[in-house]
Amino acid sequence: MMKIAIIEDEVLAADRLEEMILEIVPDSQIVARCGSVRESVSWLLNNTADLIFLDIQLSDGLSFSIFDRISISTPVIFTTAYDQYAIKAFELNSISYLLKPIRKSDLEDSVRKYQSMKSAFSIDFDRLLAGIRGEDPGYKKRFLIRVGEKLKKVETTDIAYFYALEKSVFCRTFKNKMMPVDYTLDALESLIDPALFFRINRKYIVNLEAIDNMLAWSRSRIKLELTPPVKDGDDTIVSIERAADFKKWMNS
Repeated sequence: MMKIAIIEDEVLAADRLEEMILEIVPDSQIVARCGSVRESVSWLLNNTADLIFLDIQLSDGLSFSIFDRISISTPVIFTTAYDQYAIKAFELNSISYLLKPIRKSDLEDSVRKYQSMKSAFSIDFDRLLAGIRGEDPGYKKRFLIRVGEKLKKVETTDIAYFYALEKSVFCRTFKNKMMPVDYTLDALESLIDPALFFRINRKYIVNLEAIDNMLAWSRSRIKLELTPPVKDGDDTIVSIERAADFKKWMNS
């Protein structure tokens, strides 16, 4: 899930921007909406986001001053009604610069640019270096899972998929055993081998070996048939924003 912060002092503009973002990236989450430099600094000191939409002219000054007060490594998409700030914006963490009123097509291009950059630089270089040296890259080899009053050891390679159900996360093994897992899907993504597992949407992480069939679906999406099969009606469709990376993963 992409966590997004919107820094914008005009409520209607922030509302419209949030609406368009959620249309373009349905599984994103707006984690903050700030309207001033002071409020933004306070939030950013104690929280993080994957992407920031930052209006240049805020209620108490130019948002550039935020960068003078704190260090920001998060990618930024600047928004403004004026184009004279473009050069300054690109000196900072900006990956795009949107002029108001923001067109949905321009916003979509900016989000896709961010996703492409994230995909290109998403390699865990510590683990890559460990692999080059012949060291253990550190992915989880097994899980210790409580089943009733017992603790059960489950090898990671025996797990067909992980999935979210209500507020819990479960794994299902190739022997069709369902067990609870004490991790969120977001946490699991960094713990298990990305060569073997892929997060297809906000509900499922699947093992390559669990994919039986891939079906062409609406809007260029892909529906997966898994083994063991999921319950009827469950969503095993690769989300639009993950489809390109999924194809690369399958073709690697």
